[in-house]
Amino acid sequence: MVKAKDPAGEWSKPVCVLSGRGMIDPCPLWDDDGRCYLVHAWAASRSGFNSVLTVQELSADGTRPIGRPSIVFDGGQENHTTEGPKFYRHDGYYWIFCPAGGVQTGWQLAMRSRSPFGPYEARRVMAQGRTSVNGPHQGGWVRTAEGTDWFLHFNDRGPYGRVVFLQPMTWRDGWPLIGVDDDGDGVGEPVYSYRKPVQGQTVANPQESDEFDSPELGLQWQWSANYDPLWGMPTANGTMRLYTWDFPSGNLWQAPNLILQKTPADCFQATARVRFAAKGDGQYIGLVVMGRDYSALAVRREDNRFLLQQLTCLGADEGQPERVATLATLPASDSDTIPYSPAVYLDIDLRVSVVAGRCTFSYSRYNEPFRPIGQTFPLREGKWIGAKVGLFSERTTAEGNRGWLDVDWVRVEGVKR
Repeated sequence: MVKAKDPAGEWSKPVCVLSGRGMIDPCPLWDDDGRCYLVHAWAASRSGFNSVLTVQELSADGTRPIGRPSIVFDGGQENHTTEGPKFYRHDGYYWIFCPAGGVQTGWQLAMRSRSPFGPYEARRVMAQGRTSVNGPHQGGWVRTAEGTDWFLHFNDRGPYGRVVFLQPMTWRDGWPLIGVDDDGDGVGEPVYSYRKPVQGQTVANPQESDEFDSPELGLQWQWSANYDPLWGMPTANGTMRLYTWDFPSGNLWQAPNLILQKTPADCFQATARVRFAAKGDGQYIGLVVMGRDYSALAVRREDNRFLLQQLTCLGADEGQPERVATLATLPASDSDTIPYSPAVYLDIDLRVSVVAGRCTFSYSRYNEPFRPIGQTFPLREGKWIGAKVGLFSERTTAEGNRGWLDVDWVRVEGVKR
């Protein structure tokens, strides 16, 4: 648990409230009398069992348990993989909202009891039905200042990750109904479009493109591991510099210095304008679409020239080897004349276009027409996340000085299907 008086911070240091193998998806509830209860689920991968929810009383400040745990719901086979519970108090009842049935194929349950420790009466209140919104999952109930009720949940889109939906929520005979119930069976179905909770709200995407004009890295970027300054940093010249990292393995799944962002849409293209300063053979950089399978358009120094290559790995998360296909040989754009650790340079634009789950690479020598190159690659998800797009800078040997990749900009744009 962490806490703050202001959601903008400063937040307290984390406190471990409960420790145990396989305890997941905790949600606290502070009751009207100030008592605090915690509901959570269990992961079979670590505990050896799942589909059950446990409630335990905590101290009033929510920092430690003061009661013993009790199983309040067992989904069994009918509601297998019960998880992600949310705890509420409403209309004289304790309510637990939770998904069941699995991420891709599940449904939403609501259950109520007069006691936080049950027994709970459960009902199915939303399922995919005839819609394209499979497995509505891990949702939460929100009541607006105007008193209207809404439900946020995600929908697993495979290689595009988990996409958040907002559903209308109403009450019928004392039970919530999420989405719409056109067939009158009492179970809501998700809506794909609906009126906004507050009219006049504008549509805005999270930041995607980056000109790297700030000393702070944009929030859309995510490193593959805990950051090390040796990987690189923004420069005062309006670029992002990525130094070549010692990486002999040949499977980028294990590279800690990938800088990536989530896919923004079903159809888009990402273009990076870069300058590669290679200090020795075996140093390489590129634009990658990363998931359990990945493919990248890479540039590798060989002597005083560069090889344009497609790197592809199927089963990257299982340690499978990378396939390398050399597509073209490119002359250097420039080279150092000084004797101390001279670099050979390449100026190039790298692009990946993603349409309906398939990726195509292309390149340009700065303002020339883009040339498609390499094989089309099917996008694949990562572990518990969608695929990501970004950049890397590696070297196969630790000898000599590191080269670097200066990224002038990355521009992400929509494209037609």
